Amino acid sequence: MVSTTQERALSYFHRGYNCAQSVFAACAEKIGISEELALRLSAGFGAGVGRMRGMCGAFSGMTLVAGYCKGNLSGEPADKEIVFREVRELAERFRKEFGTLSCRELLHLDEHEQEGARPNERTEAYYAARPCERCVAFCAHQAELLLSKKA
Repeated sequence: MVSTTQERALSYFHRGYNCAQSVFAACAEKIGISEELALRLSAGFGAGVGRMRGMCGAFSGMTLVAGYCKGNLSGEPADKEIVFREVRELAERFRKEFGTLSCRELLHLDEHEQEGARPNERTEAYYAARPCERCVAFCAHQAELLLSKKA
């Protein structure tokens, strides 16, 4: 069963927003920020941060939600540990589901091939050839669970 947050995240993704934006903007209302602010704050995290194919953008969008829910408001190590522990647990769940946190590995791209900043056209073949929709839906669901615990 697909949740409302997952539906919103997939709707953003299908409208051309990147994976990080899709997850984070789907949670904007529950976080108490505008859609515009959520889209702007998460824009650079897509396609493995700036389309450099590092950490999965959907995971980055979920990490922003984890920061909202569990983030530290002091520089104390014990306070920082709380959000770090949560993100590590989320990473373990993501790895269990997808095998890696790396956008490059998720897309089976050559590790030496460098892409430019221009995103690919969104076509049926684009969606069929990559796990991004599944990653977005998974991360949106995990973000929703985080937010439900915070409430």
